Amino acid sequence: MEIIMERLRREFNLDIISSYPNVVYHVILKTGEEQEIDNPMYLPDPTLIEQIEEPMILATIITPTDYMGEMMQLIMERRGEIVKTDSIDRTRVMLTCRMPLNEVLIDFYDKLKTVSRGYASMDYEYAEYQPSDLVKMDIMIHGEVVDAFSSIVHRSKAESRGRQMCKSLLDVIPRQAFTVALQAAVNGKIIARETIRAYRKDVTAKCYGGDISRKRKLLERQKEGKKKLKKIGKVNIPQEAFIAVLKTNNQ
Repeated sequence: MEIIMERLRREFNLDIISSYPNVVYHVILKTGEEQEIDNPMYLPDPTLIEQIEEPMILATIITPTDYMGEMMQLIMERRGEIVKTDSIDRTRVMLTCRMPLNEVLIDFYDKLKTVSRGYASMDYEYAEYQPSDLVKMDIMIHGEVVDAFSSIVHRSKAESRGRQMCKSLLDVIPRQAFTVALQAAVNGKIIARETIRAYRKDVTAKCYGGDISRKRKLLERQKEGKKKLKKIGKVNIPQEAFIAVLKTNNQ
C-alpha cells in the first residue's frame, strides 16, 4: 500500500488520502425502507434504524494440526463461528467457518499466516446477509469529526478499536502550541480519548533575577494566548496518520 501511494504521489503528483475500508451494509429503517450503505458518512440517524445487516462469508481454512488451537482463537476473535472440522491427514485439518466480511478485510490473512508460521491457507465464498449489532464510530480531532477515520464496527469492539485508533494517532500527529484532544465517539458518546500535549516555550528564559511577579505575568500571558489558540487553532493531519489508522490491529 505504501509503495503504491508513493508512486502515485511521485509520478502523478496526487495527494492521496487513505480511508478505512468498508463493505456494503443493508440498513432497514423503522419505516420498512431498506438502504444499501457503503460509507459510514451515509448511515442514517440511529433513532431511525430498525436493524443493520452485514455480509457474511463461508471460509475454508487448511492448517497444520499443531496450530489448530491458535487458529480457532483467531477466528473467534473476529466474530467467526466454526461450522465443522475435517481431518485431511495426520498433519493437516480443514476448518469451515462463517465470518463477517468486515472482519477479514484488513489484516486477517496476515494474522492467519503469522499464527500458522506461514503454513495455513484460506479460501472463502460469499454467504447471505445477517443482522448484527453495528454502530458508527467517529474519530474527532480537536473537536472536529474526521470523516476518513469513521468506520462501522460491532458494538462489542467499538471501545477497544477506538482506543487503538486514538493511540495510533497520538504517535503520528505532531504537537501543537495548544492541547489537542483525540476522541472516539459512538452516537455522540465519547468511548476513548488521548491527549496530545502542547509544546511549551520558556518565556521566562530571559528573566534573570528580579521580581517574581514579572515571571508570573509572562506565564499568565502565555496561558491566555494558548487559550485563544485552542479556540481558533487548526490541526494539520499528516498522511502518516491515515496509514497508521489502517495499520491499527483489527482486534
